[in-house]
Amino acid sequence: MELAVIILTYNESLHLARCIRSLRPIVSSIYVVDAFSTDDTVAIAESYGAKVLQRKWVNYADQFQWALDHAGITAPWVMRMDADEYLEPGLVKEIAARLDNMPENITGIYIRRKVLFKGKWIRYGGFYPHTLLRIWRNGVGSIEQRWMDEHVVLSDGNTLRFNEHIVDDNLNSIHWWVNKHNNYAIREMVDLLNIRYSFWQSDDRLLKAHGSQAKRKRFLKEKVYAALSPGMRASMYFLFRYVLRCGFLDGYKGFLFHFMQGYWYRLLVDVNVQEFQQKLKGGESKEDIMALLKQDYNIHI
Repeated sequence: MELAVIILTYNESLHLARCIRSLRPIVSSIYVVDAFSTDDTVAIAESYGAKVLQRKWVNYADQFQWALDHAGITAPWVMRMDADEYLEPGLVKEIAARLDNMPENITGIYIRRKVLFKGKWIRYGGFYPHTLLRIWRNGVGSIEQRWMDEHVVLSDGNTLRFNEHIVDDNLNSIHWWVNKHNNYAIREMVDLLNIRYSFWQSDDRLLKAHGSQAKRKRFLKEKVYAALSPGMRASMYFLFRYVLRCGFLDGYKGFLFHFMQGYWYRLLVDVNVQEFQQKLKGGESKEDIMALLKQDYNIHI
């Protein structure tokens, strides 16, 4: 089977071997694009036969598109994986059985993802089923150039959905999780600010693509959620997830996840946006915004 996988890494020694082991039965090549890890991520990747490329990190979208353009992938199919994910055995069998016989008009495949938080499968609150475009024909897919919530989009063809699952199961500490979401909040702040100030050319290809779960969520986020007042929208989103979408059925760990990811994180994004606007002190030109992003956040647009 000719399937290439791209995995972006930075200090992923805790997860990478698990990810690659789940992929090995069905992939022909693995490309690990590493942002100069300081642990043994590179050694692990090489021990499993992955081709390792190293490049300074800018953001996820920039790094992944660079991999598509420069890794030298020759396989007819490409797959996107995160290091803290793995394939369930059922998905391994489904890919093996179906990919080689895919009709020519099918250029992309959506796969369902299970999210685990501290070992608990988050099944409610609108988090499952979570379908993502993860496999596509080489040359047809590219990734949105955004600072947060980037998706692969196709230039041509139709899609279908497989039945089995990828599992997202991060094993790091809650301290690591909080730091990760602190960084996410800054990245998402950039995208929200751009909706208001239009200081750089946004990548809107997902909104123009054929219908998908990701497109619907993006529309609601940018056209509905972003129009609500800061603070109130975090509360409303948490109540929507936890009450109306039955997030309470996920139990205690589910409460922690929905509260932290659906309220604390959303509020943190809004606080960062408000703080940024205060720092602008009325200077809302493109040059003012980009200079402040560079000076205070080390973000170069």
